[in-house]
Amino acid sequence: MNQKYERQLKKGVLDMLILKLLEQEAKYGYQLILELRDRSQELFSLKEGTLYPILYRLEEDKLVQSRWSEPDGKQVARKYYHITEKGKTVLQEIFSLWKNVSAQIDDIMEG
Repeated sequence: MNQKYERQLKKGVLDMLILKLLEQEAKYGYQLILELRDRSQELFSLKEGTLYPILYRLEEDKLVQSRWSEPDGKQVARKYYHITEKGKTVLQEIFSLWKNVSAQIDDIMEG
């Protein structure tokens, strides 16, 4: 597959996927990277330089909030992100839009 097009298609859904993972529970950045990679069978293998700007933008838009954990023994402090009520609403809106767009694309491509 042409990597340029694959990158563009993936970029359009990252916000939705990250919000969905955070809807289940608060997670730190590397945890999001691993879960997204594992649950997508490695289709979404993000680098930190891709993930963190998205998280910062979602936080700026008040769709997620972050908090630092307390260090515990050898465990270092981690920045955990969790979805806000606004984020949950926006997630449902994005997913509804995604389903509509996907259905229209299917109609065109299979018609």
